[in-house]
Amino acid sequence: MLLTRVSLAQGNGPAGHGGRAQALGNASATLAGEVWAVANNPAGLGTITQPTVGLYFENRYLLPSLNVAAVALALPLSVVEPAAAGQPARTSRGVLGLEAQRFGGVLYNETRVGAAYGYRLGVINIGGRLDALQVSFQDLGSRRVLAASLGGQAELLPRRLTLGVYLYNLTQAKLADYQDERVPTVLRVGLAYRPGQQVLLLVEAEKDVERAAGMKAGIEYRPTAAVAVRLGYASLSQQATGGVGLRAGDFQLDYAAGWHSALGLSQYFSLGWQWGKSEMKNLE
Repeated sequence: MLLTRVSLAQGNGPAGHGGRAQALGNASATLAGEVWAVANNPAGLGTITQPTVGLYFENRYLLPSLNVAAVALALPLSVVEPAAAGQPARTSRGVLGLEAQRFGGVLYNETRVGAAYGYRLGVINIGGRLDALQVSFQDLGSRRVLAASLGGQAELLPRRLTLGVYLYNLTQAKLADYQDERVPTVLRVGLAYRPGQQVLLLVEAEKDVERAAGMKAGIEYRPTAAVAVRLGYASLSQQATGGVGLRAGDFQLDYAAGWHSALGLSQYFSLGWQWGKSEMKNLE
């Protein structure tokens, strides 16, 4: 019963993708500049300046029926404007994001295809996403719905304190007439604080309109520009997490592990490739 409750809480709700986000307790509403913003908060796509592709895989509690696999792509829609007036480089027409993911096994599975858009305006990022979600039960058929989501990020103190907000499934898409079953509508509100260049502190509140609220927190430490060490905790999933990130040229590799006292180990892995990165350093 506990496994069912935890699994459903992470099922067709908002996805938290990427090894970095998972290591930080999935406190991801303020994270930007990486391809997994397409799933965590599309507003974060607004700071991407190079085409990026990502692969992601997670396994919950060592059960194959709870596997998640996803592929994502972020494409800037115009030439990059160089950094100016204390603001980072950006694309004048924003960034398009695409993602496809599959969760579950033979008895039950979810397939999701999403298109997202992110745009940076001064110290503010805004974004939105449209998902086509298919939920399938073996021998019972499938149900397909559309879900729309909106997100925003604002630098309250430039390069120091950021506010992130993400509202998933604002249209309250319905899965079935029986008991008025709907895709979860979830609001995430988070803060990110950088006390220095090497440390990032995250805290986030999450509220499903039909469930109790939860808190998430994470800390990231970068001893060098190429290495990151992370810890996190999420109260809703009752899971402590930790992980590492490695950057090698145009590639970014992130691994995270999570531990639930009753259900055991979960693992998360992502790989990103951002091409044209070396040329962009001249604009930043």
